[in-house]
Amino acid sequence: AAKRADQVWLATDLDREGEAIAWHIAEYVNLPEDRFRRVTFSEITQSAIEEAFAHPRRINLDLVNAQQARRVIDRLVGYKLSPLVASKIRRGLSAGRVQSVAVRLVVDREREIDAFTAEEYWSLTAQLEREREQGSGSFAAELTRIDGEKARIGSEGEARQHEAALREAAYAVEKVTRSERKRSAAPPFTTSTLQQEASRKLGFGARRTMSAAQRLYEGVALAEGQVGLISYMRTDSVAMASSAVAEARQVITGRYGGDFVPRRPNAYRARSRGAQEAHEAIRPSSFARTPESVRPHLKSDEYRLYELIWRRALASQMVPARFEQVGVDVNAGRYTLHAGASKRVFDGYQAVYVEGRDDEEDERLTVLPALNDGDPLRLADLLAEQHFTQPPPRFTEASLIKLLEEHGIGRPSTYAPIMETIRERGYVTLEDRRLTPTESAHRVTDLLVEHFPEIVDPDFTARMEDQLDDVAAGAHEWVPVVRDFYTPFAAKVNEGRQTIAKQVEMTDIICPLSGHPLLKRFGRNGWFLGCSGYPECKYTQPLPGEEPEAVDLPGVGETCPECGQGHLAAKHGRFGPFVGCDRYPECKYIKKDAAPASERFGPCPQCGQGTVTSKRSRRGRTFWGCDRYPDCDYSTWTRPGTEARNGDAPKRRGRRAVAAVASDGDGRA
Repeated sequence: AAKRADQVWLATDLDREGEAIAWHIAEYVNLPEDRFRRVTFSEITQSAIEEAFAHPRRINLDLVNAQQARRVIDRLVGYKLSPLVASKIRRGLSAGRVQSVAVRLVVDREREIDAFTAEEYWSLTAQLEREREQGSGSFAAELTRIDGEKARIGSEGEARQHEAALREAAYAVEKVTRSERKRSAAPPFTTSTLQQEASRKLGFGARRTMSAAQRLYEGVALAEGQVGLISYMRTDSVAMASSAVAEARQVITGRYGGDFVPRRPNAYRARSRGAQEAHEAIRPSSFARTPESVRPHLKSDEYRLYELIWRRALASQMVPARFEQVGVDVNAGRYTLHAGASKRVFDGYQAVYVEGRDDEEDERLTVLPALNDGDPLRLADLLAEQHFTQPPPRFTEASLIKLLEEHGIGRPSTYAPIMETIRERGYVTLEDRRLTPTESAHRVTDLLVEHFPEIVDPDFTARMEDQLDDVAAGAHEWVPVVRDFYTPFAAKVNEGRQTIAKQVEMTDIICPLSGHPLLKRFGRNGWFLGCSGYPECKYTQPLPGEEPEAVDLPGVGETCPECGQGHLAAKHGRFGPFVGCDRYPECKYIKKDAAPASERFGPCPQCGQGTVTSKRSRRGRTFWGCDRYPDCDYSTWTRPGTEARNGDAPKRRGRRAVAAVASDGDGRA
């Protein structure tokens, strides 16, 4: 088609990757340069597209070279480090310029939590009343200063001394302050902020969020036909098309009134490091398509995400919310107490949308009576409470994505795959929607920090981006940039192959099958003993003293019903303890109904023949199902003996899969 055309228009994205795609197409088609026209636009609107085609240009080779350099460096890191890590620690592990930094951040946070020492402190809260109105006008005030210094009470003894003094003190209002505070709306979503907010408000993982967003972008069948409901969902820009802003202002005026529309449209600037802003922010393709109007045409996830996007984008073009704040300082001799209250006096953008938080904070504020300076007060009650400082929380997917973005690590299209990769490689597990590093994560991080510290340095990416910016600006050639990175890196990799010790230990235990010594190895499920004659001999066994409990496993010691030569033995695999033939791998018999008695929950309610036992899904989650699977496919996320809920059965993929769980770990099938 290109060869038959007079001109070929290349309208890929305006960032480095888009420029490289345009260049590759031109190279592949192999036509004279004057037959190509390069056009770029950051929004899919008629005015933007017409403007772009009115001002075509040539392909910018500096941008192409910058993308080429990034691509080569990323592959050099992944292709060189992954085999090294796998050979020194265990098979199946990988490393990369982005994923390894993400894993290090999770590991560093876990070690920070482990090293944290909780410190005791006490708070004193007085319940006060106006002197002449006992029983009315009561409010709480917290001790903030002692002798003019910030109150620091570190023990119960100190707390009781101050409590006794406060019970004898005379109270009076020292100062009342009143002020008005404004809170402005957040900008419309970028890819990372959409993933963060969907995690906070909807409980979606990054993959689930992007899957629903993809379907909204591709379009759904409405009465008017197939319609894409949102703009492109992989973006780092917070800007909206002027036509979309104008439509948003009309919708706001119609639904809420002119007081909610700012005199000038709100404008936002991207804060993420290295944002290329090749696309608009994520917004509805039309604000006139309200969530209510499209709900009948959307699945649950799609509707909830569309409503989130619609509300956030609309709120971004509304006036700030206004709050009236009152602060009261109370004098009690050598003590100062403080009470505060806040009242929203104008909803502004919060009539539509309120941002979520990673860690919920208590926003309940004291309701204060009318008070004036010098008003006498009466102590109604005094409460001394013990507290302990808390360690930093483990990362959620949302908070980890936020930190990666702050460091300039990754791109909008890579956040969801990063989260997926570090889970699939066994570097993290999800516990209560928090990322917990595995032993594999600790070992890989330690190896990389010791031998390749620059690769897992969060600032390495930022420094590399500065160099790529120089290439994109035409200040540097791309090949020397790659060479300057690769030459010392390759030398370190070659040195590491020789000097980094494998994480195996020779033992004096002899393999019962081959006669070779057993090695202490590290695997996906931790340490185990394996034959040094591997791969010819695949014999493995648990470490001495770590064998699974055999007493509670039925069938242990019986003759193997399959081969008739071996005996059934207690074993331990990635899904927990089981019973199998001790002649493995010659005989691979596994007893299906060998769950411990503590994990057997009575007859199967579906077939009546099997027994309900606890099981583990591919992603490590516990569920309960019939031990006659696949003959009976009964399964539930609800522990037997507790109240079941609708739709709690895990999905099965074919006959081989055990269970599939939504990646956000919220327990829904």
